Amino acid sequence: MAGKLHHEELYRGPGAMARLAQVPVTLCGAGALGSHLADNLARQGFTQLRVIDRDRVEEHNVSTQLYGVAEIGTTKIDALRNRLYRSTGVEIDGIVKELTDRNVRTLLKDSSIVIDAFDNSNSRQLVTAHCAANNIPALHVGLFAGYGEVVWNENYRVPADAEGDTCDYPLARNLILLTVAVASETLLSYVLEGARVDWTITLRDLTVRPLLSPAH
Repeated sequence: MAGKLHHEELYRGPGAMARLAQVPVTLCGAGALGSHLADNLARQGFTQLRVIDRDRVEEHNVSTQLYGVAEIGTTKIDALRNRLYRSTGVEIDGIVKELTDRNVRTLLKDSSIVIDAFDNSNSRQLVTAHCAANNIPALHVGLFAGYGEVVWNENYRVPADAEGDTCDYPLARNLILLTVAVASETLLSYVLEGARVDWTITLRDLTVRPLLSPAH
C-alpha cells in the first residue's frame, strides 16, 4: 500500500524522502508564513522540525494562519504541534519563547538550516547575524502588502518595522500561500540539489521572479 508521502516520493525521486527526514530545520515564527510552512514541510518529508514562537492564537489569525477558531487562546506552538502530529505523525520540537541575543545560540543550535519567518526587524536581525557568524544556511521569508520575498542570508537586507499596529495591516491569504509554496520549493531544491536561488513574488500579476543579487 502506498505510504503517506507516496506522491511526493514519486515526484522527487527515489531516496528523497529519506534525505529530507535527516535534515534538522529550525523555523523561526509560527504565524501566517511559519504555520503554513511547517505544515508544508511535514507533508513533504521533513521530520526534524524545531519551531520557535512566543505568541498565542488570536481571532484575527484565523483567516491567514493554519489555526482555527477552536484554538484561539492556545499558544501557537501547542496548536501547531497538535495539528502536525494528528495530520502527519510528525512531532515538532516546539519552543514557546522570544528569540533574544541571550538565547539565540541555544535556540538555533544543531540546525542544518534556519528559516526566518518572524514579523519584526529585531528578531530577523538576530537570525541574520547569528547564521552569518556561524555559517548556517538561513532562508528569509517575508511579506509586505502584495509583495513576498524568499531570500538566502547572503543577499538579505533586514527591513524596517512597519509603522502602527503590527496586527493591523492588509494581507491576502493567497499571497501567503503562494510565498509559502515558493519557500518550500526553494528549501527542497537546496537540500536535494544544492541550489540556492532568491525569489520575489507579486500577487497582482501572479508573478514569481528570481531576485538578482547586488553583484549582478
